[in-house]
Amino acid sequence: MERHTYQTGLIGNCAFLAHINKDTNVDWLCWPRMDSSFVFGGLLDRKKGGAFSILPTGDYASHQYYMENTNILCTEISTTEGSYRVTDFAPRFQQYERFFKPLMLIRKVEPLDGSPRIRVRCTPTCDYGTAQLHPIRGSSHIEFTGCEDNIRLTTNIAVSYVFDEEYFVLNETKYLILTYGLPLEAPLASTAERFLRETATYWRTWIKHSSIANYHQPYVIRAALALKIHQNEDTGAIIAASTTSLPEFPDSGRNWDYRYCWMRDTYYVITALNHIGHFEEMEKYFGYITDISFSGDFRYQPLYGITGKKDLVETILPHLDGYMGNQPVRIGNQAYEHIQNDIYGQVLISMLPLYTDHRFIFSERKDSDRWINLLLKKIEKTIDEKDAGIWEFRNMANIHCYTNLFQWAGCNAAEKMARTIGNEELIDRAVALKNRAAAHIESCYDPVRKVYTNAAGSQHLDASTLQLIMMNYLDPASEKARDHLAGLEKELKTPEGLFYRYRHSDDFGLPKTTFLVCAFWYVEALACVGRLDDAQREFSKLLQYSNHLLLFSEDVESTTGSQWGNFPQAYSHVGLMNAAYRIAMKLDKPIFI
Repeated sequence: MERHTYQTGLIGNCAFLAHINKDTNVDWLCWPRMDSSFVFGGLLDRKKGGAFSILPTGDYASHQYYMENTNILCTEISTTEGSYRVTDFAPRFQQYERFFKPLMLIRKVEPLDGSPRIRVRCTPTCDYGTAQLHPIRGSSHIEFTGCEDNIRLTTNIAVSYVFDEEYFVLNETKYLILTYGLPLEAPLASTAERFLRETATYWRTWIKHSSIANYHQPYVIRAALALKIHQNEDTGAIIAASTTSLPEFPDSGRNWDYRYCWMRDTYYVITALNHIGHFEEMEKYFGYITDISFSGDFRYQPLYGITGKKDLVETILPHLDGYMGNQPVRIGNQAYEHIQNDIYGQVLISMLPLYTDHRFIFSERKDSDRWINLLLKKIEKTIDEKDAGIWEFRNMANIHCYTNLFQWAGCNAAEKMARTIGNEELIDRAVALKNRAAAHIESCYDPVRKVYTNAAGSQHLDASTLQLIMMNYLDPASEKARDHLAGLEKELKTPEGLFYRYRHSDDFGLPKTTFLVCAFWYVEALACVGRLDDAQREFSKLLQYSNHLLLFSEDVESTTGSQWGNFPQAYSHVGLMNAAYRIAMKLDKPIFI
């Protein structure tokens, strides 16, 4: 089987995200929000998804790359008639003491060689491809009506060429600016060039202000840039991916909508942002979690919408073909109904830096007693409950090792915070709950195989229990930690160094692809137990599973190295960042040397 990789790059400005294919088409763009209907959805249906392409006559070759240390994407097209470059970006920079991040996609098209003949095709849609928009021709723009708000394409290309989709010779730089709602009311060329300069400066400054070790640094930089644009700046939410229904494996039916914020990711995301020294993003994300936490419900959902929306009803869209014909196409995610009890501990651990890191102002934590009490109450109510676990099994509930690990770690964090603020009652409650969680974890131990299983009374192993080592529940220097790691390696690791989440059947049968973040957890666990050479070797092997732009998917098929699942997956990039940091610290090279 030929290796499958995603042929798109991602651009964004913390208000929206767009996928640009190597064939110049805007394959995916949701407006006005990251979880809205697509305006361009060719990723899921080439006909009903609309198109926005800039293509030549005849055959061509394509080369796609990012402008260094930015989220600005360049696609160079070469033909027998000549070559040209399309530069795509979403404007983002500081203006009037705030960030300018409009719903605006800018495309700069410049000739490089010869006289290429090109055609621009722009056919946006909405309501997931069911609404036909009406184009209205203007003097230097085309207005598309029929969505909840108007979409406008402003250009210095002859409008007739674009309106009628006619070929023309590209002999000077052209610009296309697509806007949602408010149209562009400024000079076209000079505005596009200024926005390009200022956006490039913004991203390069953001990277300069990042603490990134000199260990596979280009990959960590790209991962950090990708993670950053998955944050919706208005609310602070960080979505798992920009896409929906990209299958975990062809014909698997495992096609999920990931345009939401998963509470299970909280600790890992906060950790990654902390490692690179970006505290504003951490505080915005924590603000989002705070709003959800004080909503009045005694339990958290596994995931929420960008604005904290709770009802994410899962719906199938049968009219869409699906990615490479893979159906069903889903919007919404039924997992919001599940019980997932690790997330209370996730939030508590994520709060810990606010009390232990002096770069945060401790006096701002005025509601500490209330916060800690609130989360300990949530753990008290759920600590003995069966749940769906980290992988959100739809029809199976257990006392999961991973769930209780994070309850244990959360109570450990609560104890430290309570000691910081001097609240003895909270200290006692945290310690008692920590001991109860530990008892549940130990009920998952198999003394014959010397390994912790995924759940009490189960024989199955699960990659999530690698976290027993990384969270220091098991002393990384202990024989017990090394035995547990060896047991997981034996059953879940592939010869290529990838890692299955688990190998047992779930609601959809046996999993056929590996979950990439688990392989990065494995690398971290290797580093923790002192197998540093193994950690470096395995980390280097994982880097081959990116696409042409160093972007990683959710799942990887082990024998071919094919990318599957939603893409790019924030979780995978967070895993890479945290594994690279762990190795750099073990090598005693936390900064550039």
